[in-house]
Amino acid sequence: MNQEPLHFIQAIFTGLFLLTLFAGGCLVLNFQRFFGPDPDVPSENSSSRSYGRMQALMVWLHAVVLTGAFALLMH
Repeated sequence: MNQEPLHFIQAIFTGLFLLTLFAGGCLVLNFQRFFGPDPDVPSENSSSRSYGRMQALMVWLHAVVLTGAFALLMH
């Protein structure tokens, strides 16, 4: 079987994996700005902010796992 197309796909997923890790770093650096209290929403409480944080974290973790798996396991 020809391995050339698999190397191209592996390179794409490696780039996506690195981009996903960079996005996680941006989330950490801007954590308070993204998930902190919003003065324009008076009915917002800590549980709704925690729920939003958890959703964003789960989406990021799934993206890391999927892109990492495709980048590393396509041999």
